[in-house]
Amino acid sequence: MRVVVNEFMSLDGVSQAPGGPEEDLDDGFAHGGWSHPYFDPETMGSAINDGMSTAEALVFGRRTWQGMAAAWPERAGDPYADQMNAIKKYVASRTLTGDDLTWNTTLLSPQNAVADIAALRARDGGDLVIWGSVSLVKTLLAEGLVDELNLMIEPILLGGGKRIFPEDGEARPLQLVNAVTTSTGVQMCTYRPAS
Repeated sequence: MRVVVNEFMSLDGVSQAPGGPEEDLDDGFAHGGWSHPYFDPETMGSAINDGMSTAEALVFGRRTWQGMAAAWPERAGDPYADQMNAIKKYVASRTLTGDDLTWNTTLLSPQNAVADIAALRARDGGDLVIWGSVSLVKTLLAEGLVDELNLMIEPILLGGGKRIFPEDGEARPLQLVNAVTTSTGVQMCTYRPAS
């Protein structure tokens, strides 16, 4: 299985709270929902739908999972929402328990979610798709467990916020395999580890 990461990202590399004002207020972040003006349904929506066609399961960090699990079940009846609701999900969390889980979700090991993801990745099957989940993605990138990185780089500078890239001084060469510019100025770039 491949680990495929999808991130909305500002031009200065911030991926914190693209979806809404209350999504993630850590460190006083005041720009929640910043990505909405740049969403191009034709180009970005089409790419997102295509990405789901190869997904076997979704993987989330706790905060992203909680937001998604609260929002998507209400949207039943739309084909994309029905797919989101039906697909298998995994969540990495040190605080959730099995009793907290809904939305067709399995809790990864609170002690070692990375090892669980590595074990899933070693299986045959479709993609393990990750949306958002900044802390989890940063860890997986540092561990070399990301097979594809789909960045939707939006033309806005946020001046600070959470980023997905490890800051450990290690070089990690990537290969650009696709790039598309949307009508709203978003650079949709697909990267894979350079061989």
